Amino acid sequence: MKFKERFLAGEIEFEEIDDYIVEWNNSDTTETLAKFLGLNGEEEAVWIDESDDALKNVLEKLKK
Repeated sequence: MKFKERFLAGEIEFEEIDDYIVEWNNSDTTETLAKFLGLNGEEEAVWIDESDDALKNVLEKLKK
């Protein structure tokens, strides 16, 4: 399960994104980091252009 799915389901805290980034860095996947995390283009742009906190705020609004 992707980071975004688990976060939105309330299974993990946002800070665990760092563990997923480490896992991606150590993997042989050809997926982009955003795809690996389950982020769409808008979420990726907010994360890159603004900050981790901005991405967290976007995802918090999507939580069930």
